Amino acid sequence: MKSYPIFLLFLLSLFVFSCTDNLSDIGSGIQPLSDQITVKPDTFHLTSATVPVDYIYSKPDSFLLGTYYDTKFGSTKAEILAQVNCPVGFKFPPLSVPDSASVELLYNTWFGSKDSPLDVNIYEMNKGTFNYSALYPSNLDPSVYTDQSIKLSERIFSAKDAVVVRADTTAIVFPLNANFVKRFFNDSYFASTNTFLNQFKGMYITANYGSGTLLNVGQINLRYYYHYTYTTKNIHGGDSIATVNNNLFFPANSEVRQVNRFLHLDRATVVRPADSVNYIASPANLDARIIIPLNKINQRMNDSIRNKKNLTVNSAQIQVEATDIITDTVTSPTTQYLLLIKESAINRFFNNKELPSDTCAVLASHTVALVVNTTNVYQDYYSFSVAKLIANELKIAKQNNTIPVDQLNMMLIPVQVTKDTNGNITAVKQDNLMSAVTIRGGKNPYSPLRLNLVYSGF
Repeated sequence: MKSYPIFLLFLLSLFVFSCTDNLSDIGSGIQPLSDQITVKPDTFHLTSATVPVDYIYSKPDSFLLGTYYDTKFGSTKAEILAQVNCPVGFKFPPLSVPDSASVELLYNTWFGSKDSPLDVNIYEMNKGTFNYSALYPSNLDPSVYTDQSIKLSERIFSAKDAVVVRADTTAIVFPLNANFVKRFFNDSYFASTNTFLNQFKGMYITANYGSGTLLNVGQINLRYYYHYTYTTKNIHGGDSIATVNNNLFFPANSEVRQVNRFLHLDRATVVRPADSVNYIASPANLDARIIIPLNKINQRMNDSIRNKKNLTVNSAQIQVEATDIITDTVTSPTTQYLLLIKESAINRFFNNKELPSDTCAVLASHTVALVVNTTNVYQDYYSFSVAKLIANELKIAKQNNTIPVDQLNMMLIPVQVTKDTNGNITAVKQDNLMSAVTIRGGKNPYSPLRLNLVYSGF
């Protein structure tokens, strides 16, 4: 009797073994051909172009000041228009006497040469001032705000001339004239921020000559110095006069408005990218346009996978390759972050302080990696996954029963990215510091810009 279970187990093993070779065919054998999943890879060459940028909107937390000339990207001239905040409700103590006033430009870094001279002039904004809630372009006209008839101060210096005011801070100090000092000795100025701005609308700070240095100004302050005396009783019962030296602090902070003005006056004559490459440079200088052939992609997918009701974009990758990377200290630093964004959404995205979404804007960082099958050969690139963006555009066209647009215009924009302690992105804004990168474009003979696509249907 004990032999029967062993015999049955042996027969079952034979049956399983005889079926093993055909397990992979079971699905296809019972599934209709129309229901099988078909996967296809494809490559699309993209069109690209360098696009001049006239201005950006931003509320900078640091400022460029000066002029720098680059043989590839042209000149960048940076100026500052700034309101300063006041000590609201302040009143001068009795027996106060005004002493002096000054403007401080605090910076620790600069771009270019530490020895190149700057002739910095500070004028009062005597014609108009900023509305805190309004947006101001980086190419605004300073004549709207000042006629430059009231010069507050002027200094000629180089970046290395800054004095150390704290362990982590250096500054250039601009003394203000006696008329300014006398004028500010007035309690009524400090009733409110708006009252103060009606009396002192702000400052226009510009560099008249020099083309080798841009200061990275982290803070602008106005300081007003005064002293006052009071009488005390000394140890002998007599009167003693005590003197207190003090100062008022007027910072250009986030509670008031500042605009960093950028000009690229020789861009049309200097910037000449070859057909094979595109230029990207900040601040407010050059972006790159990339055209995705959306309708061609849609047609190719439908032609390649016929008789399928459901088409899916599984992967869509654009690898933007950087070239001519130079790391010396007198060349614009390589752009750290690029945002690939629908051209039609640029103003909305930055004005509303949006974060990257896969259906509108995709963020990529500068990456350096070893080229496959090489030794000590590295490639600089920015990698953008645009599968959800393309799928969403095709979905919208299908829902509206329309043909997808022939060209989906995308822009590559240099941006600054803020992250929290966990590495989550909290803010993305257009880069207002010096950076640049040269990328291989759609006509590059070595490695043309392309979209690598994988799609499927069932």
